[in-house]
Order: sequence, then C-alpha cells, then structure tokens
Amino acid sequence: MRVGVPKEIKTHEHRVGLTPTGVRELVHHGHEVLVESHAGHAIGFDDDHYRRAGAQVVPDARSVYANAELIVKVKEPQPDEMPMLRPGQVLFAYLHLAADKTLTQSLVDSGAIGIAYETVTDARGALPLLSPMSEVAGRMSIHVGAHCLEKEQGGAGVLLGGVAGVPGAEVVVLGGGTVGTNAARMAVGLEARVTVIDKSLPRLYELDLRFGPMLNTLFATVDTIEEAVAKADLVIGAVLVPGAAAPKLVTRQMIRSMRRGAVVVDVSIDQGGCFETSRPTTHSDPTYVVDEVVHYCVSNMPAAVARTSTVALNNATMPFVLALADKGYRQALADDPHLLNGLNIHQGRVTHAAVARDLGFVHFPAKEALEG
Repeated sequence: MRVGVPKEIKTHEHRVGLTPTGVRELVHHGHEVLVESHAGHAIGFDDDHYRRAGAQVVPDARSVYANAELIVKVKEPQPDEMPMLRPGQVLFAYLHLAADKTLTQSLVDSGAIGIAYETVTDARGALPLLSPMSEVAGRMSIHVGAHCLEKEQGGAGVLLGGVAGVPGAEVVVLGGGTVGTNAARMAVGLEARVTVIDKSLPRLYELDLRFGPMLNTLFATVDTIEEAVAKADLVIGAVLVPGAAAPKLVTRQMIRSMRRGAVVVDVSIDQGGCFETSRPTTHSDPTYVVDEVVHYCVSNMPAAVARTSTVALNNATMPFVLALADKGYRQALADDPHLLNGLNIHQGRVTHAAVARDLGFVHFPAKEALEG
C-alpha cells in the first residue's frame, strides 16, 4: 500500500504522523511511504532521516494526498487540506468530530474513510491511541497552570507548591482518568494541595490507594464541584466521554465564584470543553480572561512538546497503521473490533453513534456501512 504523511499545518502543530522508525517498519513490510518535505524538520526528523528509512520525500501536501491510499497524520484536516481528500481514501488521525459539525460535514462530503485515533479501543475498554497524548496533556496541564498563576500572566501570583510557612495552591482536577491521574501526579509532586473529583467510586478508590494522604478524592455531584471550584486556585478539566462532546461540569456562575486570578485549564477542549466559559485557543494566544479567571484552552496541548509526543503517539499507532496497510482497511476493520470502533466516517456516512447523536447526523452502524 502507498502510505502518505503530510506536514501538519494547524497553528503551532509540530508533531508528525510517522517517525523515520515507523517509516522503516512500513517499508520492511513492503509498503511505499510518501512524506512531505520538512514534515518532521521542526522536531529533528529531517528529510534525509526519512530517505534513509526508505521513504520518498515529496515537495508538497498535494503530492501526498494525490498519490497515497492511506493518510497518516496527527490532527484533523484543516480547511486547506479538505479539498485534497478524495473518495475511498483512508484518513487515520485525531478527528474529535463531536465538537465540530463543519469538519464532520466536510468529511462526509469528501467520500473518504475517517478512522479516529481517539475512539479506537482495547480489550479493557480503554483508548490506547488517546492515552499517550492524555499522559502528556495531563502532565502539561500543571506546568501551564502554574505558569498562568504567575502575576505577569494574569494570575493571582500564587506559587503552586508554596514555601515554608506559606500553603501551596489548591488544585482541583475534574476527572480521574489518564489526564486527571497524570495531572494529580505532577501537582502532588510540586507539593500543591490536590483534590480529584470523579463519578466512579472504583476509580476514586484506586487513586486513594495510589496516592494515599497526599491526595483528596471526592465523588462528583453538583454540590462537590461547586464547592471545590469556589476554593480552587487552579482547576484542571480532564473529563472525557469517548467520541462525544464533553459535559459542561463548571457553569458560568461557578466561574464567577472563583478567586480573582484563579486559573482553569480545559484539557477537554478538543471535545468542546467542560467549562461553560471555554473556547478553543492556540499556542500563539493560549489564554483569555472571563470574570477575572484566566482560561487556558489550547486544543493541541501536546504539540508544545512535539518530539516527545510524536514518539509516544507512534509507539501506540504503529500496530494499527501496519494492520491497515498490510490487510487493507476493510479487512483490518473486520478482523479487529477495537480498530472498528475508530471508524467515524465511511464514504458519506457517520458511523460513530456519539458523533451522530451530538451533531444531529443519521447514524449508520460501522459494520453495516462496511457491508453496504
């Protein structure tokens, strides 16, 4: 199969769909790989590295899209890329469609096959292609939150861990999944006072065993969220409903109740965000202020540490990329129900139930769409 890797063009996005190591694996399996020139240059993967791995380096994205059967990238296609997709072409990337009806409609109209990293599952019901970026984003959320708390960034001037005689900041993490666990780990390590709120008692029990007295856990109700947010210096939104829009757990009124100069970091923004006051931002302009509360809502946080993120993502995606290339997408999806869960769009049909429900599209079950 001919596999294509275009350069990412989303604002401040420096990750790349395949590393040279990944290219070499595909070539070893007998496939051709087309890589757009300078696709990985920003993070130290130069064109010569790709050539030595066996790739054909092409001058522009149009050459990639025009000739590849399978497109492997990181972020959803941008408006300039959409016209290059063609019917029957397979796109394997983060799509996050539930928060973007325009993108979903464009992919439907393209006739392409959209397989989303974020809805591929595993035997435990987890999301193996979202997990590495969730680890990165969770850890980063505390870094950026601590930075935003600095007075020069609009924050209250609070040091996350405090010092002798001065208490550390109050950090509240909404959600105890991969993002939330990694955020809690970093915040505890910096000696903040940390509370995780989740609706799963088994998950709260696991976190309590893992962190012991260094972490407070609360069961999620409107009251507990409202009370915790009002006292917090930093709130991390780490809520995920696979494939669906994130629930709005923090209302505008709760934001108004927060301390002046408090900070919220909405890691759920790819799925629409879990704060009513959230809107997507970029690395070039990451924050804004609502009711004297600093909001950080960058929709591709892991791009700030793009080399680490790219390698971690490739480690997770490589088995699926090989399956799609070795077998063809129809057989690969038929053989692996977990990869089939990643199918969001198939030749003009929305095949993921949560995406269809949230955006008002007709849902065509993935198996039926493949057979049709």
